[in-house]
Amino acid sequence: MTTTMSSTPGILSRIDSFLIDIEPAPALAGIRRGAVEFLFFGVKEARACLFAGLFFLSIFIVPRGGVFGIPRYDILLLVALTIQAMMLITRLETLDELKAICLFHLIGFCLEVFKTSGGIQSWSYADFAFTKIYGVPLFSGFMYAAVGSYVIQAWRLFDLRIRHHPSYWMAAAASFAIYLNFFTHHYMADYRWYLAALVIGLYSRTTVVFRPFDRDRKMPMLLAFILIGFFIWLAENISTFFAIWQYPNQLGAWSTVHIGKWSSWTLLVIMTFTVVASLKHIRSSIHIPK
Repeated sequence: MTTTMSSTPGILSRIDSFLIDIEPAPALAGIRRGAVEFLFFGVKEARACLFAGLFFLSIFIVPRGGVFGIPRYDILLLVALTIQAMMLITRLETLDELKAICLFHLIGFCLEVFKTSGGIQSWSYADFAFTKIYGVPLFSGFMYAAVGSYVIQAWRLFDLRIRHHPSYWMAAAASFAIYLNFFTHHYMADYRWYLAALVIGLYSRTTVVFRPFDRDRKMPMLLAFILIGFFIWLAENISTFFAIWQYPNQLGAWSTVHIGKWSSWTLLVIMTFTVVASLKHIRSSIHIPK
């Protein structure tokens, strides 16, 4: 057992080193270069999604009735805790990064409690669990933590650098307003699109520089937010299909999650990104114009 645990960090480190420290290949050109870069981009994305991938794999595997008398939601919590421990033991996440992951968990869980409360009922967790608090299974916070884990891992694997990032206080204020609007729009106007316009203004010049293979590539930061939000929306459709949680219109028969949720997830990704950008070792790769 000791040998296995001690060798695991080495294996994972070698994989990451292979993906990060790629020897330049100047001879690659044209379609061949495009194909190789696309392949490595996909591999790095899959590696960055390790936490989310393993967690959602457990959603597919664990039957709704549970295993050995243990409810499904409780098993998913045990799986999430095991994955998180593995990430820390194998040094895939630092203690500082773990603190950020825990913050995502807390932010997500508070939102879940509010959204599933009797007066709101935006969605519900129908199955029984021993680890439910205020009707929300504790594993649910890990779904938000998985997004944070992805951003942290992608930052390292793709050697991300941000150019023309808005001032931290402005990004933090926008993120706080986004989070607040998830609560207040039930009692007053929904300012989602006003906040989206604000974010477009803040990040209109922001560019993310990343390295899929041996050369730097660029894309607008806003496009990255939108794409990540889209894939989370797809994951949400899969999760509701397996009845992990359900929206009111899905109680009789499953239907796709409303496309409007894509915008909500995109805004949540922006909030997640802001938290990750506050980590000390990541700030050095962020350029804020004076």
